[in-house]
Amino acid sequence: MHEYNPSSWSGQCYGLGMFSWRDLGPLICVEQCLNSTTYLHIVADQVHPIMLMAYPNGDGFFQQDNAPGRGAHMVQEWFQEHEGDFTLLRWPPQSPDLNPIEHLWDKVKRAIRQLVPQPSNLTELDSAIHQAWSQIPHIIFQHLVESMPRRITTVLKAKGGPTKY
Repeated sequence: MHEYNPSSWSGQCYGLGMFSWRDLGPLICVEQCLNSTTYLHIVADQVHPIMLMAYPNGDGFFQQDNAPGRGAHMVQEWFQEHEGDFTLLRWPPQSPDLNPIEHLWDKVKRAIRQLVPQPSNLTELDSAIHQAWSQIPHIIFQHLVESMPRRITTVLKAKGGPTKY
């Protein structure tokens, strides 16, 4: 799961998204400060049930970014309490952002930039984001999932330095 903050807007609305090899998950609009408490509520109330439904055997993987709040004690405690439900991929602080969802957000941003007329308020922007998200072809996110071993290998070879990803 990763956030999208349309920077041309006031920064008051964040979109959180998730995907797997099989499907795009729902977008979750957060119209308040995305702090550790808000993030934990979203993970517990919305993401967790989706993970349980999609991966009933506990064999799913959950990757989050290193944004502030993700490492808060209460968030980490919650993940420890639910470690049998899915595997939380751990990323060291200051590591390259290997989250493939960045590529999906880029597709959404490009689709929105091409709209004529441009969204003129947050309601229109929210609608445009959902529309662009729902039109991402399966092959795109399947290739992103399949690229993870290559991404990790490339970062290891670069010793954490810059890569094409």
